[in-house]
Order: sequence, then structure tokens, then C-alpha cells
Amino acid sequence: MKPFPSAQIWFVAGSQHLYGPAALRQVAANADAVVRGLGRKAKLPAALIGKGVMTDSERIVALCREANANPACAGLILWMHTFSPGRQWVRGLQELRKPFLHLHTQFHRDLPWATIDMDFMNLHQAAHGDREAGFLHTRLGLRRKIVAGYWEDPEVLADVASWTRAARAWLDWQGARFARFGDNMRQVSVTDGDKLEAEARLGFSVDAYGVGDLVAEVKAAKPADVKDMERAYARDYRIRRPSPSITEAARIEVGLRAFLGRGGFAGFTTNFEDLHGLHQLTGLPAQRLMAEGCGFGAEGDWKTCALVRAAKVMADGRGGTSFMEDYTYHFGRGGPLVLGAHMLEICPSIAAGRPSLEVHPLSIGGKADPARLVFDARSGPATNAALVDMGDRFRLVATEVDVIRPPKPLPRLPVARAVWTCRPDFKTATERWIAAGGGHHTALSYGVGRTEYEDFARIAGLEFLLCSQS
Repeated sequence: MKPFPSAQIWFVAGSQHLYGPAALRQVAANADAVVRGLGRKAKLPAALIGKGVMTDSERIVALCREANANPACAGLILWMHTFSPGRQWVRGLQELRKPFLHLHTQFHRDLPWATIDMDFMNLHQAAHGDREAGFLHTRLGLRRKIVAGYWEDPEVLADVASWTRAARAWLDWQGARFARFGDNMRQVSVTDGDKLEAEARLGFSVDAYGVGDLVAEVKAAKPADVKDMERAYARDYRIRRPSPSITEAARIEVGLRAFLGRGGFAGFTTNFEDLHGLHQLTGLPAQRLMAEGCGFGAEGDWKTCALVRAAKVMADGRGGTSFMEDYTYHFGRGGPLVLGAHMLEICPSIAAGRPSLEVHPLSIGGKADPARLVFDARSGPATNAALVDMGDRFRLVATEVDVIRPPKPLPRLPVARAVWTCRPDFKTATERWIAAGGGHHTALSYGVGRTEYEDFARIAGLEFLLCSQS
């Protein structure tokens, strides 16, 4: 499986030669201090690299070309410390293919009221320079995030970190490959879409494979590797009773990992209508691979697969994310509530406790009883999001939810599940979701909120709709 990217964010200060070399040396020193401070306090999921002070068009063009060519560069932070005339940025920004954040800040928190003079004013004029830059960015129609405030304030640090997570996820999408075993679920509309347009606009490819390609890897699985996988199951989960289905799930997982690893895939889709040669659905392997950061989509849903992967990257180190489906509702006492689940494939990164590994019949797919992890999702705020193809554009639909403990036990529902309330309320959220064309498959994440999704949509050029606004 493709690992998460080791990303860099480049920090660039803007100025010019009007005030002499001493002023530029001070600008450079201040920019270095901001880089160190942000790197220490913002908890960025990427290395923050200072790239000095840009003072002329040629250096800016060279910087932007360098950023484009560097596969580790996820984006740039631009700060016009002094007054950087906009025209010297035109050619560079027109060539730049990496996202950027415009940080509107200044080095000092307080004005030195008793000693301030024109030298101080001329040196610290981001209030001037950033407005010049902002006009240019808007005039050129450039997508960017704007963050205003003192660079050590918690809100500014959080905004920069959010954008960095989104930029890292966008970097991960560039050149990512997703394997699609079989085709789309027959007669279903929302899970299909234009894969060529996605590759051209969003940077990832969706490659189709017959399920026989996976079957060949499963048959080639070495018995010792299958045994090792079973031992991992015994270590990680509560096993209700041994079963040949668990051994078969281990064999499928060994084969699936070999296939994904050899191709460097970032995720995969399956389709229960196309399982020729497999003895059971790939439920348990999909759950375990998602827990390690793999994207997944059921029924050929490559868009949700890609979105789960992006959400995994954005949530890295701070919350679980899973493939999810709004399954059924509770309108009685304590409702309205949504019961989210799927046939098998819910990621254990959202589990409230240690999952149970169980084998039960499944009335769909026409195969042997499959192994799966059974658990309740943990309580807490989360976000559901869907990526949909609207024909002439891709749309990212999101809504905020509060996952709760199921009001009553679910002893006869042998799948992983989540129960949640909708924000601001069930009626508003669901009506808006349906009107927006949001799909029934989603990425449910405790570590990605509206800010990260909005940042990601801006970077990717996705239309963004939030259904949970009151």
C-alpha cells in the first residue's frame, strides 16, 4: 500500500529593495523566527521549510518552478512582511501548480507606542503588503486560503495546521492509484462517474482489474504467511470461536496486501456482485487495511474510496476515519437517529473498544459466511462527507454529526455500526444532503472537520456544500 507522503510546506516572505540591505536582513531574521515558531507550536503534519525573502520577479519565478518540481512540496505559505509589489509575483504565481496559503500577520504582537518611528513603520507594513498581494491573487483568480491574525495566536496556528493537512492530502492524491476490482454495482448511479475527468482534474487514477487478478494472489498466499495473519487476528481482536472462514479471510488478506503493495495502490474498491473465485467477501481485510490508512469503497465506489484515503491523510494522528453508509433511521423516543453501517467494511479505527472477530451468514453476495469485526463506534463529534460527480464538476458534500452510544444493545446485528444525531437537526441536514445530491456512501471522520474539508475543496477546485449550517 502507498504510504502517507512525507510532505514539506515552504514559507516565503515578500519584500523589495526600497529600504536597503539592513531592512532585508531584519525581514529575513523575522521570517526565520516565524518559521521556527510555527514549526514548534502549530503541530503541522509536514516539515516547515523557510525559503527566504523574495524581492524580484526572477527569484519568484525560480522559486515557483522549484516548488512545482519538488515532489515533497505540498504547498507554500506567503507573507508580505514589508511591501512586496504585486507585479513581481505575477509570472511566478501564474506558473505555480502547488496550493498556497496567504498568511496576513506581522512579526510583533504589540506596537512600541513610545518609540515607534518611520523606520519601524516601513519595516513592518504587512497591513500594506498583504493587501497588495491579496488584490493580485484575486485579480489573477487564484485559489488560496487566507489566514489573518498574530502568528502565535491559537486560532491562527489551528488554521495553518488545518490547511497543511488538506495540502498534504492533495499531495497524496497526485499520482495516487486506486484499484477497482470489477465494475460498478449494477444499476446504481451515484457510485459511478467520470474517471478520466477525475484523473485530469484531481490527480489520481482509477485502474480496473478483474477479480481473477486478486484470486491469483490469494491462491499464491504462502501457508506460513496465512498463519502469521491469523496470529495477528488473535492478538488484535476477541475471537468468539475459531472458524475456517477466519483462515480464509487471512488468506484473502495476504493476497490483497501483495496485490496492493506490488502496485503501490492507495486504496481499492470491491463489488459483491463480482466475486468469482473468492470464497467470501473481503470484509475483514478491507477493515484492517483501512485501519492502516488505505482508501476503500464498496460496490465499485471509487470516489468514496479516494475520499476515505484523503480523509485518512488529513486525520493522521488525531482521529479515526471509516467508509460509512447511512443505513436506517430511528424516529422514536430519543430520535431522530441515524444508524450507519455496511455489510462488513467499517474501519476499526472508529471502534469504542476492542473489536470482536466473528463469522456470520450474509444474505447477499452468494458466498460462504464471511469473517468481520463487530463493534460500536465511539462517541464524539464527527463529519460525514461524500464526493459526487455532477457531470460538469465534482462536488464535496459534508455534514457534521454527533456519534452517540446506541440507546439499546444490538445483539442480533453482527456488523460494525455507528449511531449519530445530525447537526443542526435531522430534517435540515438530510433535506440539504439529498438536495445537494450527496451519496449514500461517505467518509466518516472524527479527525477531519468542516475547516479541513473546506480547505481541501478549495485546493482541489471542488464545489463545497456544508449541510449542517444552521
